[in-house]
Amino acid sequence: MSLSETWYIVKQANGQCTIASASEVEAQPNEQSDQERWGPFESQQTAIARRVGLIRAGKCNPA
Repeated sequence: MSLSETWYIVKQANGQCTIASASEVEAQPNEQSDQERWGPFESQQTAIARRVGLIRAGKCNPA
């Protein structure tokens, strides 16, 4: 993983949101194209913090 890796929050079919690297998102474009996602974020920690906010806002189910 490079230092310039970006991160996304991807909403799954069950309503839970996962943190995925840009390379993971690009590797499965057909599977995730219809799913809601947020990002890119500069760090995994930032994506995690934003995911907490999405859970609190009711946009994602807690894991």
